[in-house]
Amino acid sequence: MSFGQGGPQWGPGDGQTPDWAALAEASESRTRRRKWLMIGGGALATVAVAAVVAVAVVSANSDNSSASNKPASELPTTADIPGASTNPGPSFDETTPPPPPDPKEFISSAKKDKAPLSADTLFPGKTLTSGDSVYKKGATSGTKKCASVTQAALGALLTKHDCKTLYRASYVKGNIAVTVGVAVFDTAAQAEKVNKQAENGLVVSLPGKGVPSFCRTAVCRGTYNAYGRYAYFTTTGFTSDKDVTKQDRKVYGVGDDLARFTFQQINRRGEAQASAAANAPQ
Repeated sequence: MSFGQGGPQWGPGDGQTPDWAALAEASESRTRRRKWLMIGGGALATVAVAAVVAVAVVSANSDNSSASNKPASELPTTADIPGASTNPGPSFDETTPPPPPDPKEFISSAKKDKAPLSADTLFPGKTLTSGDSVYKKGATSGTKKCASVTQAALGALLTKHDCKTLYRASYVKGNIAVTVGVAVFDTAAQAEKVNKQAENGLVVSLPGKGVPSFCRTAVCRGTYNAYGRYAYFTTTGFTSDKDVTKQDRKVYGVGDDLARFTFQQINRRGEAQASAAANAPQ
């Protein structure tokens, strides 16, 4: 007998008895084959799923690896990372240092102007050099009776505005002498009032220590000015008591030199005290 794919073949009307044992064996054989195919198919499916998972894992690992191996130029910047700070260091409030003290503040009020003050501190040394000119210093003085060392009109003005002390110093060069007077007040406002109102009267010249008497009977040139709580004046003339005229430019130059020097000395007082205040421990 022959067996095809569809099972045993026999024709109708075949009178032979089937071989049941052979048929049973053939059926069992087919059953075993189907089981293997089913088991084998399941194994293949399992292999396929495992392969997919493996591919996914490999793919994920591949992505991470490629990202970690990127050059620094291709990596995201700190600003592109959410929540990242471009300035990870500590931050502090900006502070502005206080401006340095104004020197004029220290010489504008007796409450702040505490540096030692005398004729020697205002007019130090034995000579004064201004450019090419060298002046020899003569006598110095200081008095609380300000009006006593000035002509009447200026003296009345100093008294009116409560002058505290008036310091004087004289300088000489050749036949020209000058006396500088510095009147001290409690406030800058008082000194400025004297400066604006001082139209007449001079500081009396101070002879002595190499400076002869001058400007006692002759016409002399006078100047007035103020800085801070100080009003300062010059009286300049010839040691021969000759009158000074507008053509005597040397006399004007000597008076201007000493007025400039006096201003610088007053300003230095302010600078020194401002510097000391700025460097004082807080």
